[in-house]
Amino acid sequence: MVERTGWDRRLSVVADGKRLIGHAGAVLLRRCADRTGLTDALAWVLPSSTAAGWRDRAGVLVQLTVAIVLGAANLSEAEQLQLHHRLLFGPAASDSTARRTLATLDETALAAIARARARVRRHVWSLLHLRPGGFPWLTVAGMRLTGWIVIDLDATVITATSKKAGAAVTFKKTFGFHPLAAWCANTTESLAMLLRPGNAGANTVADHICVLTDALAQIPGSSAAKILIRADGDGATHGLLEHLEALNTTRRTVRYTVGWKITEDDEQAIAQLPEAAWETSLHQDGSLQEGYFVAGLTGLNTREGWPEGMRLIVRRMRPTRRHLKKLTAFEKKTGWRYGITATNIGRMWGIAGSGHAQFLDVLHRSHASVEDRVHTNKAMGLDNLPSASWEVNRGWVLAANLAADLDAWLRLLALHDIDDLTDAEPDTMRFRLYHLPARLADHARRRWLRLEATWPWAQAFTTCWQRLNTLPVLT
Repeated sequence: MVERTGWDRRLSVVADGKRLIGHAGAVLLRRCADRTGLTDALAWVLPSSTAAGWRDRAGVLVQLTVAIVLGAANLSEAEQLQLHHRLLFGPAASDSTARRTLATLDETALAAIARARARVRRHVWSLLHLRPGGFPWLTVAGMRLTGWIVIDLDATVITATSKKAGAAVTFKKTFGFHPLAAWCANTTESLAMLLRPGNAGANTVADHICVLTDALAQIPGSSAAKILIRADGDGATHGLLEHLEALNTTRRTVRYTVGWKITEDDEQAIAQLPEAAWETSLHQDGSLQEGYFVAGLTGLNTREGWPEGMRLIVRRMRPTRRHLKKLTAFEKKTGWRYGITATNIGRMWGIAGSGHAQFLDVLHRSHASVEDRVHTNKAMGLDNLPSASWEVNRGWVLAANLAADLDAWLRLLALHDIDDLTDAEPDTMRFRLYHLPARLADHARRRWLRLEATWPWAQAFTTCWQRLNTLPVLT
């Protein structure tokens, strides 16, 4: 027998509400796009017309971006969200209109949008420098990397469940796409992303240089004096490292850390290390990481053909059960599992002890945070590409990148002092802010969006709105 609790007594469910707004956080995202200047910047570079029935392409792209942040996974879901929000933003763009907008984004249009994004980013970063606490410099091993902009490169796999242009078997034996991207570790922004076929090479030099070039073009000139590039083992190629060295000028310092595939020569060099050369590695907060050790291989391993000044930092740890099948004969003999990082860092200006092996090891290990960026992008539109058309999917990737930026800007500019929202994941932001219901009311010649007063993050919502309204507009 089912025990009655009484909660449903005299309860009826009807669908006759009026002026009710679900996903009310859309107003925050659209306000952020407008106040940062993103909407106007896109309007300058995308087609416009005064003809009857014409939909402003910038407005279509911005509203699609907002819908992606809210959780839309395809153009049909984006249309449904916009239909629901027509009382706030006006008539919705149909999915066919959005599809045509994305399909017309050719190389020329994408380049123009990239330049517009760079202008907006310069404005946003100027605001970040002025906020309480200043610009979000990274902290590694307990030391603040003031003045250093950190760019993380990584590739990921987007699976496809149907045949789409460019979809192919990936190196993981799945079917889909293999995009390569660059993120700013300081701000979590998505700087650049290159959509590639599923069978694209993991360490293709031309693709890495293309994405890195696009990412560097997004860095405001006032912040481009000291750049750190981080990548996994796919970045350890002659072509990429030589390109990174060539980026150094009298006005710009470029440093890198990349993963390294261990060879027999490396193992011979490791065997020459005395036990005294090994030092205990560090946690991200600077405390000792017992059981893990690091050492430098400088002078023990000659690397002909690689950039002059490149250093190798080796790390050792006891292998876990899942590593046992992959150990080399040398590792089985020594009882340790080894990993190597290649870097050109002799020192980082303004960072004490930055040339030490302990610091360089933890600096590269913090590159693992790029997995959070991949996870965020996939939660915002990149878990599946919605079209069979390569051009539409390429445009969707751009919209997903804009969505990641919009979410990051909202948190950085208006929620920077709210601990449980500053670094919140997409699902958390949706639960606490973006998906809140509200009622749209008219009173005293104004429109009022009324939230439930007892919701724990209702005050954070209104604070965010007020702060966005006070941001200076990009001119």
